[in-house]
Amino acid sequence: MAEIVDSCRALSVNPLIVSQRVGAVLAFLGLSGSLPLEHGVRGCAAFTKLFFMRHFREPIPLQTSAVDQIATVLGSDENVIEALRTVIERNHPEIVGLVSTTLAEFQGADIRRALGEFRRKFPVHADVAIVPVCAFDEIGGIEAGFARAVEALIESLVPAGRCPGAGSSRVNILASSMMTPGDIEVLKEWVSAFDLDPVVVPDLAASLDGHLLDEGFSPLTCGGVTRSEVERMGEAVATLVIGPSLGRAADILRTKTEVPDYRFSSLMGVEACDQLTSLLHELSGRQIPARILRQRAQLLDAMVDCQFYTAGTSAAVAGDPDLLGMLVGFLTSVGVEVPVMVTTARISALADLPTKRIVVGDLDDLEREAIAHSAQLLLANSHAVAISGRLGVPLLRVGFPQHDLIGAHAKTWIGYAGTRQTLFDISNLLLQARQGPQPYISIYRQIDGDSPKERKPA
Repeated sequence: MAEIVDSCRALSVNPLIVSQRVGAVLAFLGLSGSLPLEHGVRGCAAFTKLFFMRHFREPIPLQTSAVDQIATVLGSDENVIEALRTVIERNHPEIVGLVSTTLAEFQGADIRRALGEFRRKFPVHADVAIVPVCAFDEIGGIEAGFARAVEALIESLVPAGRCPGAGSSRVNILASSMMTPGDIEVLKEWVSAFDLDPVVVPDLAASLDGHLLDEGFSPLTCGGVTRSEVERMGEAVATLVIGPSLGRAADILRTKTEVPDYRFSSLMGVEACDQLTSLLHELSGRQIPARILRQRAQLLDAMVDCQFYTAGTSAAVAGDPDLLGMLVGFLTSVGVEVPVMVTTARISALADLPTKRIVVGDLDDLEREAIAHSAQLLLANSHAVAISGRLGVPLLRVGFPQHDLIGAHAKTWIGYAGTRQTLFDISNLLLQARQGPQPYISIYRQIDGDSPKERKPA
């Protein structure tokens, strides 16, 4: 059993947690024709927009109810009603994700009551789906907000009752926020290889994969799972649930549709990949494709090649609970010891992870714990770059945000191939760190005779 402790400091020095509202907005970005609407001040929406633009390097559709100081004191329900009317009449979305913020929650806003009032005042907009999400930062971060949005989406759009079609091959997939668009794309190909039809909710691979638009810009999301596909989730033969944070969403879907679900803490590592491959084989009745078997053999060979670098290495990891579970399970499977982890919320499932100590804190805690446990590798987001430099320990960037790395959204972590590439990345970082300091090179060198010429820095 891992020891879970709270940081003993009275303030956050180097924050790790990201607001729940950011995670809720992320979920709505995976829906086709969607427009997230934050109920809060302009600054909250501006931060969310910039946060995702720097990570995905894509324009992000997002609107705000623009609450000011007067509405904060006297009430902001009218802001919600007017904002909904404006965005619907101007942009014509299929789905509006109405996300509250911490300020609105503290002020006492009731977005569900305001939504009911909007429906009474503007019945002409009854065909637009509006999904309310209360994203109050009492516990958890981006992962928890993402999960709340998925729960609200299922509660609002999926009708009760199972209606499987004749010979249906549809498979629902609930994918945690720890999965990148690259991961989701690989997962869809994985399921499709068994002649099954994957429906990912939400589908970030179709909306935030970095594709250009013919029209240049759209105020709504382009790509993603459609509203009709969400409404037809009851027709599936099974639901795959990736990530413990989506457990409640899976419960809601199973209760409403009676579609059986299969839950995975991650899809990284040989054992986890084998479990999904075997399940898809059983659901489809198809033989395992030769391509997948070859990828598995390649991963096993990579584990043999890299064991000399990973075995016995000590790593410190920071991230949200789902992400920690995936990474620690993989690291320990290749011989990397994880004596300490830093996370954003106290979740009971964390106690089962193979580690000694879990700190609920920030990146300053990560630095302190990495020093105390002599970590040789760091896994955290881009805000840990300075820590890596101070400690002289290599950093593998994981989670949100990764604003200093091009293509972070496209990186694949899951599956046999994704696990193999991550293993290579870690081994190369450790190999470079063990090579020691570079030999001294003078800033002057002799070129074509005795005249010295200053060497430009690389």
